[in-house]
Amino acid sequence: MAVGTHGESFMETDPPASHPARHGASGGDGTDPGLDGLAQVANKIRDAMESVIEGKPAVVRLALTVLLAEGHLLIEDVPGVGKTMLAKALARSVDCSVRRVQFTPDLLPSDITGVSAYNQELREFEFKPGPVFANIVVGDEINRASPKTQSALLECMEERQVTVDGTTYSLEPPFMVISTQNPVEMEGTYPLPEAQRDRFTARISMGYPDPAAELEMLENHGEASPLDRLSPVAHAADVRGLIEVVRRQHVSAGVRQYAIDLVAATRAHPELRLGASPRATLHLVRAARAYAALDERDYVLPDDVQDLAVPVLAHRLLPSAEAQMDRRRPEQVVADLVNRLPVPSPGK
Repeated sequence: MAVGTHGESFMETDPPASHPARHGASGGDGTDPGLDGLAQVANKIRDAMESVIEGKPAVVRLALTVLLAEGHLLIEDVPGVGKTMLAKALARSVDCSVRRVQFTPDLLPSDITGVSAYNQELREFEFKPGPVFANIVVGDEINRASPKTQSALLECMEERQVTVDGTTYSLEPPFMVISTQNPVEMEGTYPLPEAQRDRFTARISMGYPDPAAELEMLENHGEASPLDRLSPVAHAADVRGLIEVVRRQHVSAGVRQYAIDLVAATRAHPELRLGASPRATLHLVRAARAYAALDERDYVLPDDVQDLAVPVLAHRLLPSAEAQMDRRRPEQVVADLVNRLPVPSPGK
């Protein structure tokens, strides 16, 4: 492994990450908790995270939404506002296998996926799994690595599998990549390629805390990190059960069409030179299902789609040259589309 790659494991119920399953293997199924059980478990995870992340309930909720939507989360902001703290808080709240990768310019793709090494005793090559073989993979400062290294995550994020030397290994569910990145204007960063950004279900920014939250942070973080006191409140099997509940959420034809219309509008907008992909539509609906489930609803409302439109769509869009000159950000374009497009009437 290259310098900067190391792992953390908080695992009891799942098989060790060092023994990946061959292609076709599947993880164990958790019991179905129903919407009431989902809310109970989700609230425990939320409370655990909020004991570490002060004053950011919307950010914590979105992170939970992405987890239950079987997605991946990109956290982008300036250094020092708690990006890695949020990722670690979510990872430590669930009792499953966790690996952390510090992305650096000298990191290689094999440092992430693993490598086949020759075993002299057995006189054959054996696979040494990389840190991607975990339930939750925390990638710190992903855009400090080269595009070649960043691309090592493409297959595992989309297909939940890794192919090394012609052999494909499945990744145990649940599987989630939580990556942090600094703004591209900062030194030593490589912009994430469009294909990489498109695989992240949502992008969020932490933002600076308000004075009250910052004062509370000084009190809680002054002597020791609250992460040291954070214990898992849910198991990997619990999360698998919650995901099954989310998959059954009802999405009416009208809401599905609304999501399609919203995404299609980004492709024809004059201020955008790259609109959202069909994968973005799928991610938007999946996230809306999870968002509704957290409200203990078994159906999705247009409001769920509207609330998630900016974090799910904006990071996938590229503004036109004119929009850049006018300092119009994709977030503003998506917000305008949400306000302009007609909302489906109830019952459709």
